[in-house]
Amino acid sequence: MQKFSLLDLAPVTEDETPAQALAHAADLARHAEALGYHRYWLAEHHNMPGIASAATAVVIGHVAQATSTIRVGAGGIMLPNHAPLIVAEQFGTLDALHPGRIDLGLGRAPGTDGATAQALRRYHQSADAFPQDVVELMGYLDDDAGQGPVRAVPGMGSHLPVWILGSSTFGAQLAAYLGLPYAFASHFAPQMLEAAIQAYREGFRPSERLEKPYFMMAAGLHAADTDEEARYYRSSQILSFARLRTGTPGRLSRPVENVADHVPASAIPGAEAALSVSATGSRDTVRRQLREIIERYRPDELMLTGMMFDPEARKRSFEIGAEVLSDMKTPAMA
Repeated sequence: MQKFSLLDLAPVTEDETPAQALAHAADLARHAEALGYHRYWLAEHHNMPGIASAATAVVIGHVAQATSTIRVGAGGIMLPNHAPLIVAEQFGTLDALHPGRIDLGLGRAPGTDGATAQALRRYHQSADAFPQDVVELMGYLDDDAGQGPVRAVPGMGSHLPVWILGSSTFGAQLAAYLGLPYAFASHFAPQMLEAAIQAYREGFRPSERLEKPYFMMAAGLHAADTDEEARYYRSSQILSFARLRTGTPGRLSRPVENVADHVPASAIPGAEAALSVSATGSRDTVRRQLREIIERYRPDELMLTGMMFDPEARKRSFEIGAEVLSDMKTPAMA
């Protein structure tokens, strides 16, 4: 593993507006580019006060314009919410504006609650059509797309990199069958991580897009100068996830000394389990924890993510992560 990347949700804190959150996203992307991160991905979520990346393609354009070399993409676009042609046109346009730098990750979850999903799926299209929609979308990006009655302009002939995202074996099997790279959402849903890795690698079929399996996994990161400081910063994300699980999502709150004073104690174990594939602590602690993750799962690429209330502390966290991963020399990374 020689590449490491960054996943962002453009978090909106209690003290800022979405406009400020989007400005911080561009600033973080510039910082990540300077630190050697390979990709900067943004995720589609809806009806969440603490996330500013709902219009994911628009935010990708904003970040790509603010940077010059880092790959920028979607981790991911929730395809059941969109017509494949629209996605092909949007990302074909992004690729035309920023050639060779745009990634398109596709997921089949709605990225929101049930009521909002119904509002998004104007024609009540089911996620069951996800495999067919992926194939249709890729067809709009091929060279021979111009021979059909419907074309994506821009997009046609772009061969834009397409990834399948998932948190179960379904996405792993689909990525393997289509011969596409696969990214697993282990940063918040690690339960089926090992089964998905096995299904993907064992079932992979080479394609024109990819000769051999390429697996990327996400891991949480909260790094600081001391273990205590890092755990303190991480409390904002634990609070956010616990509140989401209890049906009360909100903006990213300030860190606290004791999470149990602010959310029901029963919600904390579930949040901790969901966020367990992560590294939290000082440089040495993070180095050990990331090494354990890499050696256990042997990803081809690791994508770090982590929400912090303080933008400068967040930049520092990803700086420590980049330094640790750049310095690692292990068999798993050879």
